[in-house]
Amino acid sequence: MEIKNFTITKRDGSKDRFSLDKIMNAIIKAFESKNHPIDLGSISKIISHLNIHDDIKVEDIQNQVEEALMREGYFQVAKSFMLYRQQHTEDRETLERLKFLTEYCKAANAATGSKYDANANVEHKNIATLIGELPKSSFIRLNRRLLTDRIKKMYGKALADEYLDMLTHHFIYKNDETSLANYCASITMYPWLIGGTASIGGNSTAPTNLKSFCGGFVNMVFMVSSMLSGACATPEFLMYLNYFIALEYGKDYYKEADKVVDLSLKRRTIDKVITDCFEQIVYSINQPTGARNYQAVFWNVAYYDKFYFQSLFGNFYFPDGSQPDWEGLSWLQKRFMKWFNKERTKTVLTFPVETMALLTKDGDCMDKEWGDFTAEMYAEGHSFFTYMSDNADSLSSCCRLRNEIQDNGFSYTLGAGGVSTGSKSVLTINLNRCIQYAINHKMDYKEYLSHIIDLCHKVQLAYNENLKELQKQGMLPLFDAGYINIGRQYLTIGINGLVEAAEFMGLEINDNPEYLKLVQTILGLVEKYNRQYRSKDILFNCEMIPAENVGVKHAKWDREDGYFVPRDCYNSYFYVVEDDSLNIIDKFKLHGAPYIQHLTGGSALHMNLEEHLSKAQYRQLLKVAAKEGCNYFTFNIPNTICNDCGHIDKRYLKECPHCHSKNVDYMTRIIGYLKRVSNFSEPRQQEEHRRFYAGKEKLAVAESC
Repeated sequence: MEIKNFTITKRDGSKDRFSLDKIMNAIIKAFESKNHPIDLGSISKIISHLNIHDDIKVEDIQNQVEEALMREGYFQVAKSFMLYRQQHTEDRETLERLKFLTEYCKAANAATGSKYDANANVEHKNIATLIGELPKSSFIRLNRRLLTDRIKKMYGKALADEYLDMLTHHFIYKNDETSLANYCASITMYPWLIGGTASIGGNSTAPTNLKSFCGGFVNMVFMVSSMLSGACATPEFLMYLNYFIALEYGKDYYKEADKVVDLSLKRRTIDKVITDCFEQIVYSINQPTGARNYQAVFWNVAYYDKFYFQSLFGNFYFPDGSQPDWEGLSWLQKRFMKWFNKERTKTVLTFPVETMALLTKDGDCMDKEWGDFTAEMYAEGHSFFTYMSDNADSLSSCCRLRNEIQDNGFSYTLGAGGVSTGSKSVLTINLNRCIQYAINHKMDYKEYLSHIIDLCHKVQLAYNENLKELQKQGMLPLFDAGYINIGRQYLTIGINGLVEAAEFMGLEINDNPEYLKLVQTILGLVEKYNRQYRSKDILFNCEMIPAENVGVKHAKWDREDGYFVPRDCYNSYFYVVEDDSLNIIDKFKLHGAPYIQHLTGGSALHMNLEEHLSKAQYRQLLKVAAKEGCNYFTFNIPNTICNDCGHIDKRYLKECPHCHSKNVDYMTRIIGYLKRVSNFSEPRQQEEHRRFYAGKEKLAVAESC
């Protein structure tokens, strides 16, 4: 072996100079442990077998030493070397865990303490969250081994090695590597409606009345979510609840909501019975659970206007042969939204994440009543997402649409529901690093990106084969029981760092032809390969991921490696979140049809405002969204929480209006869901402070449109 000034890659990814002395000392110690004589000539022969190259991994060097010892016939010495290596590995891992334990206990909150997937949904740092964090590194190693073994079988060792290299050097990011479960799902509740939870390992029977529906629903959601790493959406929830209320009190119950129906001393009205059901379900699901690392279930629900509802559920039948009642559901949807909005002034309720689904035509909502109600709820300070589409198929819901799913820009990960669908796995491309690397190395960035995108699709197909194998072994009862249809679960190609890549290329981040061309070029490449790899049984989509955790990581990793990094957290939007030059219309345009046409998995516009608008203003903005083709958005106005008296105010205030304390916290969306800012990780808290919240001067443009 020729001695050169090689650089080696250590286990933590850092670089060091190659040292021949360290190898020689390790070999000598192995011989000494067996009392086996050794001379310089024998050592030289062993070392001659080694093939050292620049950036070689420490593990590869050790593997070569083991092989060299056995080639020379030193089998007992090789065994000793292996045992020493294994002991050293175990000692190192134990020390790493002890260090993490200490640092986690000292961290400001659970999200900041988490090493792998910071999550603001974990409210409290305690022994339960610590226990959940400790095995994550082992899960990552296991998941990588399972996936690379499958890649080798399907595409060869070279592709598996390239995947690991891209992963290690942060060109791509595998979401949720700390979990064995597939990602998120929008489930159909029908299997539970007819058979309870027995088919997924539970012991509850099918609901027969309102009381058993409420209790059984909570249990079912907990069971389902324990087998997912992401969100659990129940888009039929209110439709089923309306069905059981009608069984109890008649189809026209909402017409006499003030009628006393409780013969106990409480003398509850129909309305009070219903809101008690709301309370039981919502408060139960917002409790932390051990199966989710002491975080609440990420639960999503959907509301529909009349036309959306009819399109999705017009041919739906309950087991007794009856059909859903729109008039009752319409009343119940409004009642739930009103109740939930008011309840959020009492305590921090993160879930459910709500999505209002509205059909549009000719630049406005088709259902004017529900367009008006949506604006009314925003004006009353409620925080929810709105999904607007000219085609209900794009939301993908009941089973009759099984063969009609189109690549029409909806987001499962962000909560735009649908029945029995979702995302199996997300593999994210760090666009800022990829594009900079290509340009810095005099390559055509489109050709380089095409190679990366192609690699991602092959990796996702390998993941899908592993998932199918788990199903064959009976490990995925949600699929077998019919809660989720594996053929309608997407393999998602995520993107992050788009805005930052554009800034590196010298483009202005606003609605201009050059920026639009770049967006369409990059996202068009992803869609090209999505279509290429799509089959009867395999669906791909592309999503601008929420990036609660990885947006910070990408910025940190890229800065450490010398890339251009304009901010400490990469954007999850088509605009710069801290840019105060853009008005409301600008942001709707930047999330309009031309920009999102290739994002078949969705994106979300977060319109950050200093104060609430009027109903008329919000109604006008719904028209703006419909006109621009912005199909998924929400309005964020930080709610003030007093740390002294506990008062919650839906306005953005500097002091508590109740006790006048200035010791206040704020509740806003970290990305997809509402949480106290103090629960954010420290880097995400810094990002939140940099966000621009538009004031009245930015609203005038909207009113003139």
